[in-house]
Amino acid sequence: MKNNAALMTTFLAATAFVASGCAGNHMTRGSQQDAVSAPIAAAPAAPTGGIEAGEPVVRDDQMHPVAELKNVTFDYNSDRLSPDARAVLSANAQWLKDHADLRVQVAGNCDQRGTVAYNLALGQRRAEAVRGYYTMLGIAGTRVATISYGKEKPVCREQTESCWKLNRRAETLGAYAPMVGSN
Repeated sequence: MKNNAALMTTFLAATAFVASGCAGNHMTRGSQQDAVSAPIAAAPAAPTGGIEAGEPVVRDDQMHPVAELKNVTFDYNSDRLSPDARAVLSANAQWLKDHADLRVQVAGNCDQRGTVAYNLALGQRRAEAVRGYYTMLGIAGTRVATISYGKEKPVCREQTESCWKLNRRAETLGAYAPMVGSN
């Protein structure tokens, strides 16, 4: 009987503990809990490329740098294309128009500052900005895929602004489409 009373007391205490914990997790509009959890709720899922309608999937393709396609760089914490970047992308687009059999992937990159998740999202926005500019210039969206490497593929590892600027880039990589019907 003593064991049953102790067991019942433990059960009731555990139930009360769980219930009080659950009650504290309900959020109301404008609560302090909202302010604390808002950044987590607003954080995007890890970008995987191919998220826009009509964007090709190139996961198994071997994408390589193409000497004629130049990289563009971005300002710190920005996905905005500068006038210089637009000029480079315009030249890239003209070359892509002349080489219609090349599939491309825009790889967004960031410098080493910031979290992995933040930089993956920023790199994806950079890649999508370039893709959007290419499509505006007449490159079919079905030819241009995007991917983000965040801060995982730096070209420079020094802790200087000139190095960080090189890492804040979008690269246009390419792979030639297989010839259909060739023997």
